[in-house]
Amino acid sequence: MLADLSPLIAATTQWLTRSYPASGGALAAALGEVQARQAVTVAAWLRYPTSTDAALVGMAGPGGSAGLDWITGADAAVHDAEDDFAWRTWVDEVVASWAACLLTDGELARLAVAAIADGGHTTGVPVEFRRLVSPDTRDRQAAALLRHPDLLAPVAALHRVALQERLGPGQALIA
Repeated sequence: MLADLSPLIAATTQWLTRSYPASGGALAAALGEVQARQAVTVAAWLRYPTSTDAALVGMAGPGGSAGLDWITGADAAVHDAEDDFAWRTWVDEVVASWAACLLTDGELARLAVAAIADGGHTTGVPVEFRRLVSPDTRDRQAAALLRHPDLLAPVAALHRVALQERLGPGQALIA
């Protein structure tokens, strides 16, 4: 039984980086991917905080990218290769939405990283999410589309209230 979230994290990161690509070459693409992966990892760990949660999503599946593709307009594109479709089944809409929130709101990102610090995913291993919570100028340039609040707004709005509730129960603010 799958008890880790790596397929979900990889697929959701890939969806974000394909939907909001970096411009500026290989280094920019790598920096954008690192930022997306950090945001998706934090979001996934918040969404599935225990090994039981991870195992359940591994068995049931996260739902796929169809809804996200429709929102971003990517559903019109034909996915001609079977391989292009297979990874999309591991995309988690809630995790993508939460990651979009974290990428566009520094305060939410800091709260989320603090919330996972005591979770089971980080047990015994120091984990740093610097590129998510404290991006430098090069990080911001590389991820200009990935961190653009207006571009990510439709995705972030899907589950923002649930993320705010998760980070501070009873204190969700509709943004």
